[in-house]
Amino acid sequence: MTVSESDALDAYSRAVSSVARSVTPHVASVGLPRGGGSAVVFDSDGYLLTNAHVVGGDRRGTATFADGTEADFRVLGADPLSDLAVLRAQGPTPEAARLGDADRLIVGQLVVAVGSPLGFSGSVTAGVVSALGRAIPVRQGRATRVIEDVIQTDAALNPGNSGGALADANGQVVGINTAVAGFGLGLAVPVNATTRRIIDTLLVEGRVRRAYLGVVGVPAPLPDGVAARTGQAAGVRVVEVVSGGPADHAGLRAGDLVLTVGREQVFDAQGIQRQLFAEVIGTRLAVTVLRNGAMVDVFATPTELVG
Repeated sequence: MTVSESDALDAYSRAVSSVARSVTPHVASVGLPRGGGSAVVFDSDGYLLTNAHVVGGDRRGTATFADGTEADFRVLGADPLSDLAVLRAQGPTPEAARLGDADRLIVGQLVVAVGSPLGFSGSVTAGVVSALGRAIPVRQGRATRVIEDVIQTDAALNPGNSGGALADANGQVVGINTAVAGFGLGLAVPVNATTRRIIDTLLVEGRVRRAYLGVVGVPAPLPDGVAARTGQAAGVRVVEVVSGGPADHAGLRAGDLVLTVGREQVFDAQGIQRQLFAEVIGTRLAVTVLRNGAMVDVFATPTELVG
């Protein structure tokens, strides 16, 4: 027995409406002196998650929830490199949304975006995961940085959606929407183990200290023999070493194929970035590379990323 088109549409509609019903109460429209956007309640003690570019340099604002209640908030901390910020409401908030794991997403999976595009709070759009692991450049003052590991979706996002929820079919928040790119794409910062670590650091310290190596790389396959010996199919090919940086001082070279950083296997630029948190600043960090067919250990001392 085949499912009719109307039944299939009803099933899709039911899935989207179910997610919207469960997620919308946890998403706020946020107003700040120099703009606004959306935010997601992620902790029952009144903590909300949004984009760093939504808060900018502002420290206080007001959150308005789907039921019309309002709460003033203060900005506890922001991390421009991940485009995440944590807010603390100074009044009652809804219960926390359920956070999922974006690392389990697959291309083609249903996702639902909830936010306040153009000031219309509680707006819902739906689509699928179009791609994973994207990187988008963003400008911060005169500097350009890259937000890594972004989710791409065809769910429509507009200004005001930034900071809102991207949820899976189970109603779990797997991303924080960002309209910062302006490319006509739906993009979201993933909620995963790395994100949770950033959130915890923002809660405690108000900022995320990051280590800096000074390399630019692209994913590249390992030779068959090395892959068989290491059980690792790919690494990161170094295409540029920043002159005078820690990697340069350590002797890393363009053309090196990075296998591990801090003895952890890496497969892409995000894998390297995950090793570059505060605890490795000023320490000797082992970087294993494949160079001229031989595996070589290089020891770099990361500095703190500033600016």
